[in-house]
Amino acid sequence: MEEVNKKNEMGKAIIGMVCGTLVYYHCAYRNASLLSLLSDVLIVLLCSLAILGLLFRQMNISVPVDPLEWQISQDTANSIVAWFANTIGAAESVLRVAATGHDKRLFFKVVISLYVISALGRLISGFTVAYAALCLFCFYILAENSNSQSSTGCISRFLRRANASADLD
Repeated sequence: MEEVNKKNEMGKAIIGMVCGTLVYYHCAYRNASLLSLLSDVLIVLLCSLAILGLLFRQMNISVPVDPLEWQISQDTANSIVAWFANTIGAAESVLRVAATGHDKRLFFKVVISLYVISALGRLISGFTVAYAALCLFCFYILAENSNSQSSTGCISRFLRRANASADLD
């Protein structure tokens, strides 16, 4: 079960990397807007669904379309909104404490972080920064999963060797 979760996490990282690469190519390399990307994605999805619908109709396969299955529950919607509100509230409270000047270390951390982000934004585009952050995050997830898999393999090999040498003595 744990191995399936690790493979699932690695799959999510790879899919995130592929999606991020496509978004970066579309927005940064082609100098297109996010609205253009969204419309291209919707056109591709619509055409794909139309082709699948024609194929299923030719093969006499009925596909039930129930919009109620596509809706999210009220609890899910509430948890998404609560997460977003908590994130915004936490950022606002950190900035408020930093602005009051009561915590000098926090103030300097915020000022330095904002200065670095500002300088980075002047040097390279926002899409490049977001893509680099996505790449680093995906590589981190892949490395974490591969380290946990290889370390358990090394530990089990080490324990087998230790047990074998203890049996010989």
